[in-house]
Amino acid sequence: MASRDQRRKSTERAWFITAPLALLAIVFSTAIGVLRPEFGKWGLAFVLFVAMTGISIPVLNVIVRRQSVGVTLTEVPLVVALFFLPPLTVVLIYTLSVLIWSASHRFAPAKLWFNVAKAAAATSLAGLLLLALPPLAGVGPGTWGILFLAVNTITLVSLLSVAGVHVLLQGWQAGREALRTAPSVFLTTSINASVGLLVLIALKTTWWSVLLLAALFAALFQVYRSYSQFFRQHRTLTGMYDLTRLLTNSAEGALADILLDRVRALMQAEYATLWLPAQRRHPEVLLTARVDTPGLLDFAPTPTVFREQARELGKTLSIGRLLGDDTALRREVGAQQVKDAIVVPLRSGQAVIGTLEVTNRLSDIGHFTTSDIPVFETVAAHAAVALENSRLVDRLRHDAYHDALTTLPNRRRITAALAEAVKIRAPGEVVAVLLFDVDGLRQVNESLGHAAGDKVLVEVAERLRACAPSSALVGRAGGDEFLVTLRLENAEAALELAAQLREQIRDEMVFDALTLDVDTAVGVAVHPDHGSDAAVLLQRVDLAATAAKAVPGSVQLFNPALESRSLRRLGLAGDLRRALDEGELEVYFQPKVTLRDRRLLGVECLARWEHPAHGTVSPEDFVAVAEHTGQLGRLTEFVLREGLRRSRDWSRTGQPLAVAVNIAARSLTDRHFPDRVGELLTEYGVPPQLLTVEIPEAAVLDGTERPIPTLRRLRDLGVRLAVDDFGTGNSSLAQLRRLPVHEVKVDRSFVQGMATDPGDLAIVNAVVSLSQQFGLAVVAEGVESELTLELLQDIGCEIGQGFLFSRPLPYERLEAWFGAQTDQEAIDPDALPRLRVVP
Repeated sequence: MASRDQRRKSTERAWFITAPLALLAIVFSTAIGVLRPEFGKWGLAFVLFVAMTGISIPVLNVIVRRQSVGVTLTEVPLVVALFFLPPLTVVLIYTLSVLIWSASHRFAPAKLWFNVAKAAAATSLAGLLLLALPPLAGVGPGTWGILFLAVNTITLVSLLSVAGVHVLLQGWQAGREALRTAPSVFLTTSINASVGLLVLIALKTTWWSVLLLAALFAALFQVYRSYSQFFRQHRTLTGMYDLTRLLTNSAEGALADILLDRVRALMQAEYATLWLPAQRRHPEVLLTARVDTPGLLDFAPTPTVFREQARELGKTLSIGRLLGDDTALRREVGAQQVKDAIVVPLRSGQAVIGTLEVTNRLSDIGHFTTSDIPVFETVAAHAAVALENSRLVDRLRHDAYHDALTTLPNRRRITAALAEAVKIRAPGEVVAVLLFDVDGLRQVNESLGHAAGDKVLVEVAERLRACAPSSALVGRAGGDEFLVTLRLENAEAALELAAQLREQIRDEMVFDALTLDVDTAVGVAVHPDHGSDAAVLLQRVDLAATAAKAVPGSVQLFNPALESRSLRRLGLAGDLRRALDEGELEVYFQPKVTLRDRRLLGVECLARWEHPAHGTVSPEDFVAVAEHTGQLGRLTEFVLREGLRRSRDWSRTGQPLAVAVNIAARSLTDRHFPDRVGELLTEYGVPPQLLTVEIPEAAVLDGTERPIPTLRRLRDLGVRLAVDDFGTGNSSLAQLRRLPVHEVKVDRSFVQGMATDPGDLAIVNAVVSLSQQFGLAVVAEGVESELTLELLQDIGCEIGQGFLFSRPLPYERLEAWFGAQTDQEAIDPDALPRLRVVP
């Protein structure tokens, strides 16, 4: 209702032009009546009045909101009337013809009286001009010039009046656009006046020329139709060119605004509507441009069924007096008071992505025609390409910053957001980064397939997104890692939040009939304590998460010691290759002893590295470096060679000792590893039963069948197999039954706690009892006191190693230890050497 009142108010501003025109018409007509008070020749006047009323082809037809202001092609009969009739009679018949023509088209009062006042003022001014110039005599050049001037005076007044209305209703820009049509308007008027002069000459020569003139006017009508059509086509092509250029160069956000505004202007419609149904992550779009309203509206003048039917059928639908109304559609939109409308589907290939719609042709007499449909379909094709390109750019931009599986922001997006958060951090708060590393995802992928692993990742993402604070940004860093970043009060609050989120993730995950327990290792870093920019924070939270993996399911806050260790490992990468090439690594040996009678069974081979600059490098560090730099195979072979060489030497002296060598989990995935072990046994001539291969518990008891083929091939060689560090993982003794192993080594953390912790004692007791039932030997690591030794003897453990007997020793010191510790009186050539009791 408000918009309708605004439209009425703006249209009635035309009275500011109509009133002065009416006043001028009265003044000019009064002056004509004073100078030449004459009426007459009513028969000819009636004929010319009928001709003026019947000729209504528009020369200038400018849309002013919902109104059409036009200058009609009445110049031909007007020239004849100005020559034969008195000026007052011409004013009367011309004004009456405009009045009847406007009323027949049911113009609004403001427009009707504007046309009448404009006609009266223009013809009365032309009449005064005729009276001021020399009288018309004959049909010579002088008469031509006077009549030509009078007719163009009428056109000039009409053009200025129309421009004035545009300025009032639409501003100076609209007025300038109306004046730009002046050349074509005056050209048309001049042509019409010339034709009128030819008619006048013919009539002055003989009235029988009316017959020839009728034929001429019929042809002239066709010419004007062609010209009018050409003019409309030119305007349409110009509009389409401008629209295409603007769509190509427009910014993405302004695309709909430019499209709808230009389409509405091009089609001379009151409304232009764009509808894009919801698609994937894109919500539904319904925007409308209206002629008298700035910006876009979020409604459409036609019902939803109109657009949905066009989308379903994939074809153009239209209603209107000149478009062949569809009864069902007209019934749907009848209540909406829609005069006419065209809706065209927008296509992307074979798919329909939406619709473009125009409603209500502007002006009271205007209607959409069938010729408008191809034009609108062409516009819609360009619009569909522009919209699809816009969505494609948006999709590419989204994909560049989001993870495809979980739809979470990826590392690039989080890095940018983290950098921005660091810049705007307020005093007294920290920017926290939490890295969640999902444990056991590889086992899920290998056991259940990658589809199950993807489900786990999606579920973890959903839980983090649902449980994280609304101010947090949750993203996927890649693989099995998720990042959460937000601003908090301090590092303690970050640790508390990390623990809470980890507990949420740990809840059971149910997939069909399968239930999984998923845990995470969490690293935490905060700005400004742990880094001044996003890159450093992400690097350090990675280090914290890596440290958290050492204690499954833990939350680790970054500390400088983690970075020092990481940097040290990085620096060792090149040095390790050189150390292997130049023989800088050394193998130490730690004895394995029978606990009951302390007889020496063998030794465990342990690699040691004394770095020239860093001093002693822990095995954990250089083994990790070897794994990441591809040197693990060389390192393992180096220890194997040294152990087998010493075993051969001991056998030659009459004291054969077994050697045990640790191998990493990655070696079990190398199908060539058993063959290489067999080649080394043959090369050094060592019986296979004197070699024990120790495998970490996590490598063989990970729930998969992957290591079993390698283990079986090693067993078939005759090599003994031992599970090292048993009890530190999530395995059970029952899992040992399916493995071709001979020995279980209880982790030192349980053995060392036996004397003080009943729980550790119970664990070791259970391992020993069940292992013996499975026919497996048990080796207790970390035996460091006589009390521990006695407890192990009481529960029936047979073999041990630890500082109580000896630390790991280099070969030369091991030989000296043999001599010092061996009980020479108890030496039996056919038995293992027995050690003295250590006080």
